[in-house]
Amino acid sequence: MGARVRILLVEDDRRVAAALSSALTRRGYEVEHAATVAAALSAAPCDLVLLDLTLPDGDGTDLCRELRRRSGQLGIIAVTARGEERDRVLGLRLGADDYVVKPFSMVELQARIEAVLRRAAHAVPARNLIEAGAVRIDVSARTVSVGGRAVALTRKEFDVLLSLARQPGVAVPRERILLDAWGTTWTDRHTVEVHVGSLRGKLGDPGLVETVRGVGYRLRGE
Repeated sequence: MGARVRILLVEDDRRVAAALSSALTRRGYEVEHAATVAAALSAAPCDLVLLDLTLPDGDGTDLCRELRRRSGQLGIIAVTARGEERDRVLGLRLGADDYVVKPFSMVELQARIEAVLRRAAHAVPARNLIEAGAVRIDVSARTVSVGGRAVALTRKEFDVLLSLARQPGVAVPRERILLDAWGTTWTDRHTVEVHVGSLRGKLGDPGLVETVRGVGYRLRGE
């Protein structure tokens, strides 16, 4: 990876930020620190954001939503003390690629950073156009339509749908979806469920993505 990978660290606790910045810099990343929502929004472009959800001038979830609105390709990992399931679900629905609860080890954090960056680097597979029933996916443009209606998806929602669309009508295990969309199976067990729930709402037909109990999910392929 090396110093070319730029990380924006959004953290209001300066002691925590200093320790994390030092550890990440030693691992070859270029790190910019922002202690507020305003500073994060005016920061230079980066490859990945480590985002604390508790900030002095606003809520990190609102910042997450705005960062995702600006870029569907930006890697976002929520790094926070908010460990309740409702907080994790909200963060993922707003566009975070992963969610790390404090306290955590640098080994875990680096593994998650690498997984998000790896997935972003290999986001475009060989097939450029996939059609499964009413669902049409332009992989190169990363656009989706259902019955001719354009559907706006977050980067991870798109990757989850793409994992299912590669094998329409076939049950895809949760582990396979995690590997396709996150590059790892080492993440919260509710991650796939949350993104599938969001997909169903945005696609306009909840039955398009079917639950295969005990296995995973299937994209209706007729």
